[in-house]
Amino acid sequence: MEEKGCTREEVIAALAGLRAADTPHDHILCSMCTIPHQITTAAREMFAATNLGDPGVFSGTAKLEQLFLESVGELLHCKTAAGWMTSGGTESNLQAIRAAKKLHPKEKPNIVVPASAHFSFHKISDILGLELRTAPYEAGKFTVDTEKMAELVDKNTIAVSAVAGTTEYGVVDDVSRVAKIALENDIFCHVDAAFGGFVIPFLKQPIPFDFAIDGVDSVSLDPHKMGLGTIPGGCLLFRDAESPLSLSVDTPYLTSKSQTTLTGTRPGADVAAAYAVLKYLGKEGFRDIVSGCMENTRRLVEGLSAYGYEKVLDPVLNLAVFRDFSIPDGWKVSHIRDGSLRFVMMPHVTRDVVEKFLNEVGEQKK
Repeated sequence: MEEKGCTREEVIAALAGLRAADTPHDHILCSMCTIPHQITTAAREMFAATNLGDPGVFSGTAKLEQLFLESVGELLHCKTAAGWMTSGGTESNLQAIRAAKKLHPKEKPNIVVPASAHFSFHKISDILGLELRTAPYEAGKFTVDTEKMAELVDKNTIAVSAVAGTTEYGVVDDVSRVAKIALENDIFCHVDAAFGGFVIPFLKQPIPFDFAIDGVDSVSLDPHKMGLGTIPGGCLLFRDAESPLSLSVDTPYLTSKSQTTLTGTRPGADVAAAYAVLKYLGKEGFRDIVSGCMENTRRLVEGLSAYGYEKVLDPVLNLAVFRDFSIPDGWKVSHIRDGSLRFVMMPHVTRDVVEKFLNEVGEQKK
């Protein structure tokens, strides 16, 4: 740290140099995050100095979060759902399972998750001192085998989880069956919809995954993914207001008497950004964006298949998986655990980007 500060121009130049070293979005085909919607810039600037951890001081910002939660709750078929904005799926999953542990205390607690579960569950197991049990994929599919999942549940199981939009394959578990397992064993059911939460409701034929299913206790979804919000921005919702109260701690020196969130200080700016996008786009706008992403996914699959490359499965959401092949220089594509290539068709992956990528793949193949 310098003794004297730099000029504004020097600071901006230094930042610009570092930002230029990042991969440009028009060559990122592996990220579940995207360029935030333009309206988020004004929203973040307006709420940059707000702290949701002190709602008595920032009552307007607290009301804004409530409006956002009501909108998302309605989208997930539960207008009375309760929860809060988080830093993302990892925090959301942690808080959901933490609540499950409080609500279903067991001497040697365990949780049962799909093989496709996000790596955050390994962190959760470590932090909360839980045994993590993993149910395999159903034969010939990449969704959880619910019969095997049911077999892994025992008297010490506190929760089961399903994924709506898996990180590697972009598929949706049979949430209805997973929720039934929870009901049959009187345990908690959490749905990790970090990716799919802002995709599935806007498909032409939505897949059941949310509070419309009896037995689903909580759902996580990320505005900073297909919600086009700013990073970080997650959301956790519980079916009822009682479940999150299990996480309550006293906050004697703040304007609120208690707090259920994991973090104390929470940025109001990210809530403002997420809510601004919902208000600006509405369901119609989101349907158009999701439709465009699905169409670009179809085009990518069509193009790569025409070159003779093998798809692993028919895409369910805006994510495609192909057997490994050589990627042209400059493009960022990820490998999943089985070695296949994963392409995520986020809003920044426009039709022009898809065509440019396909053209370079074709040139390389000659």
